[in-house]
Amino acid sequence: MDKANTQTEVVLGVDTHLDKHVGVVIDAVGRMQGTLEISTNDVGYAQLLDWAQSLGSLQRAGIEGTGSYGAGLTRFLEERGIQVIEVNRTDRSRRRRKGKSDPTDAESAARAVLSNDATGLPKSHSGLAEALRTICVARRGAVKAKTQAINQLRALLVSAPSFIRDALLKAKPEHCVAACEAFPQDKTSPVLAALTATLGLLARRWSALHAELCELDKHMDRLTKQAAPRLLSRFGVGPHTAATLLVTAGDNPMRLRNEAALAALCGVSPLDASSGKSQRHRLNRGGQRQANNALWTIAMVRMRSDARTREYVARRTGQGLSKKEIHRCLKRYIVRELYPLILADLKDCSCMA
Repeated sequence: MDKANTQTEVVLGVDTHLDKHVGVVIDAVGRMQGTLEISTNDVGYAQLLDWAQSLGSLQRAGIEGTGSYGAGLTRFLEERGIQVIEVNRTDRSRRRRKGKSDPTDAESAARAVLSNDATGLPKSHSGLAEALRTICVARRGAVKAKTQAINQLRALLVSAPSFIRDALLKAKPEHCVAACEAFPQDKTSPVLAALTATLGLLARRWSALHAELCELDKHMDRLTKQAAPRLLSRFGVGPHTAATLLVTAGDNPMRLRNEAALAALCGVSPLDASSGKSQRHRLNRGGQRQANNALWTIAMVRMRSDARTREYVARRTGQGLSKKEIHRCLKRYIVRELYPLILADLKDCSCMA
């Protein structure tokens, strides 16, 4: 490595995939220095870092998918003192002009870092927020599968013989499942035999998923009490909504500059849609939808049971706002209220770690 290269700043851009990553290095004035394809393991990561550092002084790297395919490379580079910037995928207009390929996407990531268009820091994935994320992922899957199981069971009951349908179709899920599990297998006809066997299997699947959800909720309750005591103290905030908001903020919430950044991340920041004499804002359909749903839940609970919120709703209704517009305002105010609590709770978590 010559001395000139060590003094020249270079930027690494990486397009990530499951089995391979493609890296591109550009210099400080945007000239491409080379392209390298690596495997997604420590050997490949070391190969990419050594190659990039051989081309100049590497301080920054732009990576797509730092929370998924690029998570391993992100950890590897950060442990070695390289600042990793999270880069969004290339915008459609650029793809239409220049086409789509892995080296092109990697080059776009590097140029986004060089031009400071990309400045977001990736989540650290190293604390209680990451632990809660894993539980939330499993819980969402279990809830979806449990709902599918009871829907399939009820769909079979609709066309079942009347002595089965009349007894179980309108029963509560727990009673319906218990009865289906206790059904003796009817072998008087092939249809009844298949029906009773299938109802029993679906009922046992529902029961297993119910037990799994109870276990996951126990873990979530324990972790949220440990990680978010301030957040749980606020009206309408339960373990699940608190966990969702902590996961959205991440274990390194300093990447969120202010409460407006958290509002944008949750998709509750109104977007300016003014034109000519028309001055208005439209709904933000971006952001993390699970966090948006958590804020919706908190707002609904407060609209029903919190006296201060009910007074606000009545006042805004008198001003001519619709229920949806009031709901959007409430979600934005809730972010403003909870933002300092989230920061304080996560700071305490990092101190404990």
